[in-house]
Amino acid sequence: MFDLVTGSISKTEGSKTQDETRQGEAYAPFAGDPNLYKKRFYIESYGCQMNFADSEIVASILNQEGFGATRNLEEADLIFINTCSIREKAEQTVRKRLTEFRKLKEKKRGMLIGVLGCMAERLKAKFLEEEKLVDMVVGPDAYRTLPGLVEEAGTGQKAINVLLSRDETYADISPVRLDSNGVSAFVSIMRGCNNMCAFCVVPFTRGRERSRDTASIVAECRDLFEKGYREVTLLGQNVDSYYYNNESAGEQITFGKLLEQVALISPLLRVRFSTSHPKDITDEVLYTMAKYENICRYVHLPVQSGSTRMLQLMNRTYTREWYMAKVDRIREIMPDCGISSDVIAGFCTEEETDHQDTLDIMEYSRYDLSYMYFYSERPGTLAQRRYKDDVPEDVKKRRLQEIVDMQYKLSLESNQRDLGKTYKVLIEGTSKRSDADWMARNSQNKVIIFPKEAYDLKPGDYAMVNVTECSKATLLGKIVETI
Repeated sequence: MFDLVTGSISKTEGSKTQDETRQGEAYAPFAGDPNLYKKRFYIESYGCQMNFADSEIVASILNQEGFGATRNLEEADLIFINTCSIREKAEQTVRKRLTEFRKLKEKKRGMLIGVLGCMAERLKAKFLEEEKLVDMVVGPDAYRTLPGLVEEAGTGQKAINVLLSRDETYADISPVRLDSNGVSAFVSIMRGCNNMCAFCVVPFTRGRERSRDTASIVAECRDLFEKGYREVTLLGQNVDSYYYNNESAGEQITFGKLLEQVALISPLLRVRFSTSHPKDITDEVLYTMAKYENICRYVHLPVQSGSTRMLQLMNRTYTREWYMAKVDRIREIMPDCGISSDVIAGFCTEEETDHQDTLDIMEYSRYDLSYMYFYSERPGTLAQRRYKDDVPEDVKKRRLQEIVDMQYKLSLESNQRDLGKTYKVLIEGTSKRSDADWMARNSQNKVIIFPKEAYDLKPGDYAMVNVTECSKATLLGKIVETI
């Protein structure tokens, strides 16, 4: 549900998409074997799924240095907070948590506190010198240097490395799966972003785009499958621009070809991806999705605004008509494909006609769900430098509420269209609402809750479920066949 005052979305059951986790969910790692490590670390992650994937890389690096993960702040020798700069609220949350950590450090001698990720790069001086909240500041391309930085901070020095890289992909590091359900895992395929959307700080905090080598991605996905995982989500700021030149084989690997290679690992391994930029998703990708049943029929296609004038100001590089044609193309190739979006209300100079265009394109696209925000100016972005944030906050909130109301209507209509249909679903775990029910997800990324009954099923199993009821957020159903 959307919180109009804070601009955040509370998690619905089973939700795990990139844009929802942007809101600042705390993420504490598993406790692990208490006898295996003498020192302990604790991580909280905020922001996109890339941050959560990065925390798993950090965990792997720290494990090699003799640190084990813990859920208990009190016993941690190292505390890290992996940060996001996409919204002001996320930064406020991080500052509050760092203040709490600092009080804890005063009681435990030798404890070290570090900031990782996007805020680390952007606010390094403030964290270290002005506010004296942390001992270490480590940017998203500098995690390999963590052992040396921890050692340096342990001597009382302030440790910092926020240098961006043109080639770092962490391809050779096997992530430690933190708090995993054992069914679904994220696999990072690229880092950075070359798009310069006017409202976005990511190109400045994560650097230029670079793709990870294909063989390492496929090997990681195969290893996950062999360990019992049944779903992987390929991650990137813009996955559709993935490109790897395999010089030894004389082959250029596009995202469509990568999707196919991962899908061919096993028909039992579901493949998802996030996030797509409308200008880059190709027919090759769409036809590959349609060809393989285990590539999920779901595309997250952020529109941001339905007004061509606003899209130009946002530097999105497409028009309203072009975006609508892309939606048409997706539905032409895959009529059963689920589509979701990101929408921003109240961007600089937005007028009522622009806002109405956004409501109109939402209805045209029939989004299954959207992640909705009012514009929050971020320091260092193109918009902050070029435009005035001139839409009053009360107008932003009113327009946002109208966008939310529209999406509620669309989500309910989307779920009502599923009544009576039967879907192949992947069981992710027991429902949070009842131990007697399973929580699963269909190919279109919709959560389906259904009774366990007498079937011998477990997380990671597939089942055919008929949809019998729905709300705007969830489908309810009944098993008709086990697989």
